[in-house]
Amino acid sequence: MRIDIALWVSLSLVSAFTSVRAQDMAKGEKLFQTCIQCHGDKGMGLAEKNAPRIAGQFDWYIASSLAEFKNGTRKNPDMLPYIKGLSQQDFADLAAYISKL
Repeated sequence: MRIDIALWVSLSLVSAFTSVRAQDMAKGEKLFQTCIQCHGDKGMGLAEKNAPRIAGQFDWYIASSLAEFKNGTRKNPDMLPYIKGLSQQDFADLAAYISKL
């Protein structure tokens, strides 16, 4: 019984200090429709748009790259109009979808 209580307390503490929301793949797919014009419908990139393959990249890499484009750490003026209105959760949803392509 003590182990059950200790486990419950531990899990409660972890969840209290974790603010990670589950990614919404359906929302990510919907958000990806804007990306298709440069990255292609399968995320393989389009040479004529100078857009790289993003399909299959790690979700954390995609989300962090999007955040860096938005905050100006990474420079890509072509990306900014498409992502400037997106939230961190949007980035997570989008990254979850793209990483599975």
